[in-house]
Formats: sequence, C-alpha cells, structure tokens
Amino acid sequence: MDEMLFFDTMRQGLWVSVAISTPILAAALISGILVGLFQALTSVQEMTLTFVPKLAAIVVVFWASMGFMTQSLTTYFADTLVPIIAGM
Repeated sequence: MDEMLFFDTMRQGLWVSVAISTPILAAALISGILVGLFQALTSVQEMTLTFVPKLAAIVVVFWASMGFMTQSLTTYFADTLVPIIAGM
C-alpha cells in the first residue's frame, strides 16, 4: 500500500467519523446550552438537571440517526476498505 492510498483512506475514514458524530454532538451542545440558560435564568443549580436532559437528547438523536450511521459505515467499508483488503 503506497502512502497516497493510505492517507486518502484515513482522510475518508475521518470524514465519515465526523459525519457520524455530528448529530450527537450537536444535540449535546444544544441541550447543554438550553439547560445552562434555564439554570442561569431560574438560579437552579442542580447537578442532575444538566446531566439527565443532555443524556436524553443524546439517546433520542442516536436512536433517530442510527440508520444514517449504519449506512455511512457500511458504505465506507464496502466502497473503500473491502477493495483494499481484497487487493482490488
């Protein structure tokens, strides 16, 4: 395997991982900002209040985007890694 093929495969893999993780990270960011804003406005400083809504948002977004994640990974493996491993 030459360097160009290796680096191109790594670049594609990193972009797939970014695309897969973006919905979950965005949900965590948005729910964290909303809960932090709610805490600042109401002066409620409860530790579980920051954790539970963020976890719930992450689980919901993960469940909703599971098909996209699976399709992205299988496409990457079938189109990029399997031909390299098979030597095609």
